[in-house]
Amino acid sequence: MATSNMMIPDLGGAENVEVIEICVAVGDVVSEGDSIIVVETDKASMEIPASSAGVIKTIVLKEGDTCSLGDVMVEIETAAAPDEARELAPHVEIEMESAIVEAVIPDVMAEAVAVESERLALVPDLGGAADVEVVEISVKVGDELAEGDSLIVLETDKASMEIPVTFAGTVLEIKVAEGAKINVGDTIAVLTSKASKVALETLVSQVPQIKETVAPSKAPAPVNQAHEEMEVIIGSAAHAGPAVRMLARELGVELAQVAATGPRDRVLKEDIEAFVKQKLQQPASSSSQGHGIEQPPAIDFSQFGAIDRIKMSKVQRITAQNMTRSWLNVPHVTQFDHADITELEVFRKGLKAEAEQKGTKVTPLPFMLKVCALAMRQYPQFNVSLENDGEHIVQKHYINIGVAVDTPSGLMVPVIRDVDNKSIWQLSEEVIAMGAKAKSKKLMPVDMQGGCFTISSLGSIGGTAFTPIVNTPEVAILGVSKAEMQPRWNGSEFEPRLMMPLSLSYDHRAVNGADAARFTQYLAKLLGDIRHLVM
Repeated sequence: MATSNMMIPDLGGAENVEVIEICVAVGDVVSEGDSIIVVETDKASMEIPASSAGVIKTIVLKEGDTCSLGDVMVEIETAAAPDEARELAPHVEIEMESAIVEAVIPDVMAEAVAVESERLALVPDLGGAADVEVVEISVKVGDELAEGDSLIVLETDKASMEIPVTFAGTVLEIKVAEGAKINVGDTIAVLTSKASKVALETLVSQVPQIKETVAPSKAPAPVNQAHEEMEVIIGSAAHAGPAVRMLARELGVELAQVAATGPRDRVLKEDIEAFVKQKLQQPASSSSQGHGIEQPPAIDFSQFGAIDRIKMSKVQRITAQNMTRSWLNVPHVTQFDHADITELEVFRKGLKAEAEQKGTKVTPLPFMLKVCALAMRQYPQFNVSLENDGEHIVQKHYINIGVAVDTPSGLMVPVIRDVDNKSIWQLSEEVIAMGAKAKSKKLMPVDMQGGCFTISSLGSIGGTAFTPIVNTPEVAILGVSKAEMQPRWNGSEFEPRLMMPLSLSYDHRAVNGADAARFTQYLAKLLGDIRHLVM
């Protein structure tokens, strides 16, 4: 055995090139041509292959370093130093078959035993983090691991991460425990390579062929053949660097399913991205839907009687998808209440003549818009959205309210903008205009974007209450049912009052129950005495 340095070759004249990926780990067995590092110039990225076979002893470079022609990449242990091998080869002369066996087999056996020896799984670079806590041990002694399988899970103050094994083998000993603090270079576990055992058996079985094919002047050739054989065996798993394997784990991609386009069938990041893009473009499976919830089985309804099969409109399909996504992702709670609109209705009906002069009409909806806008200003936690990172809330300083409109094509929600800054007359005109556009299919996408809150009114149809689904990314929606005369105690007697049912559904991640109760009570207060609208 001899140790030598593996250098950076000519990079086409480029110097101080950045190392963006280390493809090997200490203890890895590499064949000539295997990728050692990946570098990136201002024009392209390229893999630097091994110039000879051997075992990696030391990695000199690290990600983020710069390198040039002649810089040392790694120290590698080989069966014989390259120069020494070249000097000896011309002088090797063995005349008898027994001499061939004596010359060849010890080298082959020594190479196999070297590969079979115990290997350490070490903590890789953790992005500069130190004293990182082990939160989970993913393996136990005796487990057989494939390259890329998780050994442990670490947790920093920013994220948790899985640490994979960089070679296949059987776990002999685990060197860390849950709760321990570890750093770069610490030993995680001791493994022995299963592949090396298979390689050894294969090499031994090939002794007769080696005897027949190796000439005395090329006695070292079987060692090279051993390297090739081990490469075939070990290379049966997907060939990819740590960064590519990490990307595959993050996206849930099985590397074995990805078509490799890199040198020597190496899986590249571009291959992972192409695989994911292809999968996303495929139609969804008919057997399941979002969040792993199985769809009901398909039924042939024609066996029970005559049917028509009607294709859903695009609006219906989009509405169904949005409602399903919202229901599955938002923890819904609904707060029920009543508002006394007796005086409001008297005032509204008294505006009929004035409305006709203005060429419009006033329904209860503009009043609902106005009081909701004032309530959102009073309780700004209803005017927010949750960011997808799960760590931030977006507080909005504008008040745009959507109004659900039932159209022949399906449910549509045009948005009235800056409701808090508009009068009842302005809101009446916009409600009528938006409703007409919705029913005539003239709404543009911009007309249905930017909502902060939604009102769904079924007052003209009937019902006592319902549970509306939050229109994400909003966090609340108000359902309004048909107002009815009910007896109400005024302190001395019951009197008939026109009561409007309110159903406020909200996202419990952003709004708590007490806030919801205060919100509906505030709505009832404003609707019960509209003089508060001018205060």
